[in-house]
This record gives sequence, structure tokens and C-alpha cells, in this order.
Amino acid sequence: MTALLIILAAIVLLVIGYITYGSWLAKQWGIDPSKPTPANTRGDGVDYVPAHPAVLMGHHFSSIAGAGPINGPIQAAVFGWLPVFLWCVIGGIFFGGLQDFGSLFASIRHDGKSVGEIIKDSMGDRAKKLFTIFALLVLILVVASFVNVVAGTFFTAPDAGQFGFVSGPTNNQTTAIISVLFILLAICYGILTNRAGMKTGPATIIGIIGIVVITVLGLNFGFAMGRTAWIVFIGAYIAIASLIPVWIMLQPRDYLSSFLLYAMMAIAVFGILYSAFTGTATFQLAAFTGFKNEKLGFMFPALFITVACGACSGFHSLISTGTSSKQIANEAHAKPIGYGSMLIESALGVISLIAVGMVFSKYTNGDFGSPSAAFGAGIATMFGPEGSTQYNVIAALLTLAVSVFALTSLDSATRLSRFMFSELFLKDGENSYKDADGIRKFLAHPLTGTLFMVVIGCVFGGYSLNEIWALFGAANQLLAGIALLAVCCWLGEVGKNNKMFYVPMVFMLCATLTSLVMKVIAQVKDIAGGVSVGKALEAGTSVGRAMFGVWFQLIFAAAMIVLAVILVFEAVAAFKKQGEKKAKKA
Repeated sequence: MTALLIILAAIVLLVIGYITYGSWLAKQWGIDPSKPTPANTRGDGVDYVPAHPAVLMGHHFSSIAGAGPINGPIQAAVFGWLPVFLWCVIGGIFFGGLQDFGSLFASIRHDGKSVGEIIKDSMGDRAKKLFTIFALLVLILVVASFVNVVAGTFFTAPDAGQFGFVSGPTNNQTTAIISVLFILLAICYGILTNRAGMKTGPATIIGIIGIVVITVLGLNFGFAMGRTAWIVFIGAYIAIASLIPVWIMLQPRDYLSSFLLYAMMAIAVFGILYSAFTGTATFQLAAFTGFKNEKLGFMFPALFITVACGACSGFHSLISTGTSSKQIANEAHAKPIGYGSMLIESALGVISLIAVGMVFSKYTNGDFGSPSAAFGAGIATMFGPEGSTQYNVIAALLTLAVSVFALTSLDSATRLSRFMFSELFLKDGENSYKDADGIRKFLAHPLTGTLFMVVIGCVFGGYSLNEIWALFGAANQLLAGIALLAVCCWLGEVGKNNKMFYVPMVFMLCATLTSLVMKVIAQVKDIAGGVSVGKALEAGTSVGRAMFGVWFQLIFAAAMIVLAVILVFEAVAAFKKQGEKKAKKA
């Protein structure tokens, strides 16, 4: 019954948060349904395309979810279920939801442009460029991390030499073929709704039937290909997906993907209910295990970095200001899409916590290759014992859903990279590369930024660098602190209430900077003591590879700290000017 009480408490608290705090935020900021949005005023048929609210909700939710709200809470569960539960719920309502909603609203009022442009209005052009560089560094980690995850999910080691269709597929081969067919299904949906004139309702029914059909096909026939080949395929896919009009791929793919996510959550909640009354699975996780864990370290800052997307994630601000703000048809949709999606993701974080709680002894023993595998096993265990038909089918479907989310985050991140890379080289008054000249025109071209990010991301992802994952959490959460700072500063500049940002902004900056400083100190000690060299020699692996990983973490973390500190000083100066203006008016 513990698991059932946890999920019921989470749902009740998150619903109350949406109705009360979410509505209060909308009122404080002045959400205006009559005000034209960028999708309507700047519609170009490529990036600025008004979307049906359900379709945009699907895109936004699928893009921000990724594998984060599954992996993060599961890894943090070593501190016990209570700390993770509290951070998912409190963090979602007062931190993550605030950031996502605020970022989306601010971008809508800035012609659908990025956080960098929001920063420019209140902190100046230098701060904008620094933030853009910071965000691009984070996006490199995002692309590299998810390329590694998706390629690893599609690739099956024993079949490394195989290429083509196989019968009796493994989970990986099933996931691979369904994911590829899903891309084709999304294109068909986009053509039906945007060129054939079919309404969203009938098209959705066809899309859901299509999902069922390709899933049945995937459970019987798979596709095998080597890991490097999958990386090349993924790189080509995300490059094309980031350049073509959103109605062809981004909108329909993410919308249809969201149904997999909703179904996954519904299956999980049903499983929790079923196991509570039948005893098919037992919740094994203690409420609290201590303030320090051998693997993650002290609860502060580890808990708040590790849970990530389940409570607050800087990547969300990039989605809000990079793609969603360009597609929202009415400001009234900002609350359910920006704030509501984050709270649903917090609920998914709690579900992930419950899932690992069902198989926690196996998880701590290292029986699962990844947190995602533990998630699938935990939910499947609620329906039947390992090896049973229902267990195998549910585990396969959940593996598919997780990979779909990761692939969705990948193509969104690549499109975001394209926008931000171009903005870095455009001057005031220039809206696209066509307005620039000389080398700036080349650098601001969509193809240049896309290829730059895809190549770097795929190379790092191909190396399977564990160091990328080690940095991603802290870098992503630091981005959240800076996004909160940016929106807070802009709201103050336009005379709106921004006091609700103070605590979340300061807390996220303190937690993430602490984590990165600890990372820098650890890498310096490693280099001075030759720790990685010794481990490499013992394991018989490359010393050069080991040292590259150490220096990679050290340089990347140090760069993040420097950029963040400079931006904080820029913000302090901006807040000071705002205070002086208010004093003069008074």
C-alpha cells in the first residue's frame, strides 16, 4: 500500500498546485488570450507554425520528458523514497513549473526567441552572447548523451555483424524497427493534417491505430544494425528533422509520441493499483537511508542535481523558448503547456521512483544495465513474475517508450542548437541569415549550425563517454538557475511581479555551482594523484583515453562555472539598475 499512497499523494498535490499556484502565476504575469502570438504574427510555415493545443502539448511534453524523469529519480532513490518524492512534488510546483511557464511566457513576448534574447533586453548584448555559448555547451552534452542512449537501445551486441530484418527480435531490435516506422507514421500524420485538411480528431484515431499496428509488427520482426551504423543513422535523422518544417516531423512525431508516454503512465498507475490489492510486487525502498551515499555523495547537492527533469531542468527552458513559443496559437495555452507539462513530468518522476522501489534489491545489486531497464522491470513486475508473457510484453513496450522520448528530445535539441547558433552571429534587426553578410551569413546559415552540433554530438556520443553523463546533470541544472535568473530579471524590467523567482533562482544556482566546484576539485586531485592513470593500467585500458576523460570534465566544468558567475554578476548589476529606477519613481 505504500506505493499506492505515494502516487495518490503526488497526484493530489500536483493537481492542487496546478489549479492554485499555476493560476496565480498566470494572473500575476498578465496572460492575455487576446494578444497575438509569434506563431500568428511571424508564421513562416517552417518554424513559426500555429499548432492545435493538444498537438503542441504532445510536442512540448515529449520533448522535455526524454529519459530524464525516469533515470534521475531512479538514481537518486538511494537516498530513500521520501526525499525524492518531496523534491519531485515541491520542485515541480515551485521550481520546474515556474521556470517552464515563465520561460514560455517571456519568449512569447519576445517574438518566440530564445532565453538569450530575453537576457539581452534586461542584461545587455554581452550577457546574451555568454548565455548562448553556455546553452550551446549544454546542448552538446544533451545531443551526445541521447545519441549514446538511443544507439545503445537500438544496438544488440551479439548481432553486431548483422544488418537487416530479423524474426524473433530482442527488445532492442523491436525498439529499433518500431522507432523507424514511427518516423514514417509521423510524416503521414503531418501530411494528413497539414496538407490533406484532415481534422485533428480523426487523424489522431488513425495515428493511434498506426501505433498499434507498428508495435505488433515490431514485436514479431526487428531490425539489426551495428552501433556505429545506428549513430550515423541517428545523426542523419536529427539533422534532417531539425531543418525541415515543423509540421512534417516535429509536431506530428512528438504529438503521437505523447500517447506512448500517456499510455506508459496509465499502465504504471494501473500496475500500482493492481499490485497493491493482489500483492504481485512488494515496495522494497525505505523512506530515508541517510544524508550521504557512497556513490552519489552528500544529499546536498547530489539529490537536486540527480533528480533533474523530475523536478526542474534547464533543458525545458530551451524547449519552451526554442520551439514551443513559435507554435503556440494563444497565450491562454501557455499555462497547460508550460506549467501543466512540468507537473505531469513530476508525476512520471514519482512513478519512476515507485518502479525502482519494486525491484530495489536487484537494482542495488547491479542486475540492470541502466535505470531505464530497472524502470521497465519494476513496472512489469507489478503485472506478473519475471519471464511471464505479460512481464515480457510490458517490459518491451516500456523500453520502446523510453527510446521514443530520447529520440524526441534529440531532434528538438538539434533544432534548438540551430536557432541559438544562428542567433550568436546575427546583429540587432537581423531576423535570419539572409539579413547578414560575409562570414556571418555563412555561420548563421541553418545548415552550418546543424552540422556543427550534429557532428560534435555524434562524435562524443559515439565514444560512450561516461564523463558526459557526469557533467550533464550539473550543467543542465545550472542552466535552470540561469533561466530562472533571466526571466526574473526580465519581469522586473517590465514591471511585473518577479519575487516568486528569488528562492528557486538562488537555490538552483547554489546547488549546481557547488556540484561543479566539487567536480573541478575532484578532477584536479585525480590529475595530481594519477588516479585515472592507475585505474587504466590496472584494467589494461588506454591511459590516454582515461586522461582525456578527466581533462574533458575539468575544462568543461570550469568553463561552465566561469560563464555562470559572469552572468550572475551581470544580473546583479541589472537588478541594481531596476532598484534605482523604482527608487526614482517613488
